[in-house]
Amino acid sequence: MAGGDDVEEYNLPKCLKCNEGQLVPLSDYGGQGAPVHYKAWVCINPVCGFNIKIRNGDIYLNEPITPGGMNTSRSR
Repeated sequence: MAGGDDVEEYNLPKCLKCNEGQLVPLSDYGGQGAPVHYKAWVCINPVCGFNIKIRNGDIYLNEPITPGGMNTSRSR
């Protein structure tokens, strides 16, 4: 790529619920600050809202999605 930018290209899976959006992976940090990759997958179609999340080894489907700006940050 020109300019030396290293950009990986991904083929993201299509959402099987709406067949319009793609599922994008989301990551987070665990309780001890270690990164948790692919903790959730969310459909980018705002009308669909499909999501699948892993929390403490359990799988959750279609939990309510709230804007991140509503959360308060924690000091580490």
